[in-house]
Amino acid sequence: MKKLCNIKFSAVALLLLIILGCQYRSQDDLSKVVGVKDGDTIEILNNDNTTQVVRLLDIDCPEKGQPFGKVAKQYCSDLCFGKAVKVVSKEKDRWGRVLGTVYVDDNICVNRAMVRAGLAWHFKKYSSNEDYARLEDKARANKVGLWQDPNPTAPWEWRKRKKG
Repeated sequence: MKKLCNIKFSAVALLLLIILGCQYRSQDDLSKVVGVKDGDTIEILNNDNTTQVVRLLDIDCPEKGQPFGKVAKQYCSDLCFGKAVKVVSKEKDRWGRVLGTVYVDDNICVNRAMVRAGLAWHFKKYSSNEDYARLEDKARANKVGLWQDPNPTAPWEWRKRKKG
């Protein structure tokens, strides 16, 4: 009976993902990370030999020229470059990038790991996920990563200043 319940639950979860317009990728549908553009953007090679750029959902990392930008990119690379990952995504952004949550080694969420390490902000403008807010608060309180800086500049503010 327990096995039947798990099957029913999985079928219901899959149906919900389909109804909500989410892209479901099974554990067998892994991609390989072939590039890390910055702390919150990677490039993956799919099983059909096509590549896709994936923007990590819910977070925003320091830009390349910004303090901790290179550190964030290196940390993301250390987590996932050359590894098989599962990408769970709902949509693409206006530049055609997949907006996704990336998992490596079956259970490590790269998105959350970046915030936990103090190398990303919870991108509250586009995310209401309270888990990310709590991870950011904890990293700030412990002065981890970029939170060592007495006055860190959010990436969206950095980009605004660069434009102006």
